[in-house]
Amino acid sequence: MPDDLPADPTTATPHDPYAALRLPDFRRYVSTRVLLTVATRVQGLVVSWQIFHLTKDPLALGLIGLAEAVPSIVVSLYAGYVADSVRRKNIVVAAQALLLLCAVALAVLASPLGIGLLAKDSLYTLPLYAVIFVSGIARGFMGPAMFSFMPQLLPERSLLSNAVTWSSTTYQASAVLGPAVGGFLIAKLGVADSYIVSTVLLALCLVQFARIAGRPLPPMEGEKLNLTDSVLSGMRFIFSNQLVLAALSLDMFAVLFGGAVALLPVFASDILKVGATGFGQLEAAPAVGSVLMAVYLTYYPMRKYAGRKLLWAVAGFGAATIGFALSSNFILSLFLLFLTGVFDSVSVIVRSTLIHTYTPEYMKGRVSAVNNIFIGSSNEIGAFESGAAARLMGIRPSVVFGGLMTMLVVAVTAWKADKLRRLEGGASK
Repeated sequence: MPDDLPADPTTATPHDPYAALRLPDFRRYVSTRVLLTVATRVQGLVVSWQIFHLTKDPLALGLIGLAEAVPSIVVSLYAGYVADSVRRKNIVVAAQALLLLCAVALAVLASPLGIGLLAKDSLYTLPLYAVIFVSGIARGFMGPAMFSFMPQLLPERSLLSNAVTWSSTTYQASAVLGPAVGGFLIAKLGVADSYIVSTVLLALCLVQFARIAGRPLPPMEGEKLNLTDSVLSGMRFIFSNQLVLAALSLDMFAVLFGGAVALLPVFASDILKVGATGFGQLEAAPAVGSVLMAVYLTYYPMRKYAGRKLLWAVAGFGAATIGFALSSNFILSLFLLFLTGVFDSVSVIVRSTLIHTYTPEYMKGRVSAVNNIFIGSSNEIGAFESGAAARLMGIRPSVVFGGLMTMLVVAVTAWKADKLRRLEGGASK
C-alpha cells in the first residue's frame, strides 16, 4: 500500500476505554485503593479537625503532615529495595494491617476511655501525632509496593496507560467521597464514631486486597547489587533521566508550595465560616475536578504536546491557588479548588505514565520509593510549610506566596527541561 494512502479503518484496533477494568485482579486492586483512600481521607479530615479544635493553631495542622512525612521519607529508599526483593503483595498486606491498627488506636484515643485518661494532660495531642508517625512508616513501605505491583496485574504492556488512567480516576473519585463523608460524619456522629467508620473501611480494604492472586517478582536484570548500591540505584536512575526528573521536580515543588489544602480547617472555620460540612466540601472540591479530568483523559488520552500541557496545568494550579487565597465567597472558593484538581490530574497522569513507561519492571519498587519522597511526602511537608508560613505571614498571604512560588517553579522548569517541553504523548521528540 502506498505510504500516502490512509490506513484501512476496518483493520485499526479501536480504543477500549475499559480494557484494564476487564481484568478481575485489576478491579480488586482498584476497589482496594478506593476503600483505602476513602478511609484515610476520612481519618485525615477527622484528625485535622480534632487537632485544630484542640489547639486553635495553624502550625499544629502543619505538624500533622510533618509527623507522617518524616518516617515515610526515612524508610522510603529501603522500602523500595524491599519492594524489589520481597513479593509485593505480602508487603502491602503487612502495611495495610499496620494502618488498621493505627486506625483502632485513633478510635480508642477519641473514645470516652481515651479522653478520660488523656484529656486533662496538656500533651494530649502527642499520642495523636505518635499514631500518625507510625502510619507514616506503613505508608512508606506500602507506596512502592502498591505502585510496582499494579503493572504485574496486566497481561500486556499496551494496557499500562489505560490502567494508570483508571487507577488515577478511581483514586480521585474516592478522594472526592472521603472528605465529603468525613465532613458529614464529624457533623452528625462526632470525632470518635468517625474514626470507627474509618477503621471498618480499612478492615474491608485489607480483606479485598488479600483476594488478589500473588505474583512472583520480575526477574532481575544485570549484576546483582549489594544492599547500599541497590537502595541508591533508584535515586541514580531518576537523576540520570532528565524527563522523569523534570516531571517529578515540577510536581514536587507545586505540591510543596501550593499546599493550601492543609489550611482548609482555618478557611472553613474563620474565613468562609461554613463549619464541618463546608470543610468536607472544600476538601472534596479538588478531587471532584481531578476525577472529571481523569475520566475525560480516559476517553481522550493526550497524544500531542503532553509536556507543554503539563507545564500549563501546573501554572494553572498555582494561579487557582492564588485566587482561592483571595476569595471570601464559598462558591467561588469551591470552584477555584475544583480547578486545582483539574490541573493536578493532568500532572498526576503524565508523571505516573512517564515513570511506568521509562522504568524497568525489576526497578519499579526503588524508583517508586524516590517518587514517594518527591511527591507523596511533599504533600505532608507542604502541609508543614503552609502551617509555618501561615504562622509567619498570615493565612491569606501564605497561600498567595505558595501559588506564586509554584508559577516560578514552572517557569524555571520550562526554561531548563527542554525534553519535557518537547514531550509528545508518551515519548519525547
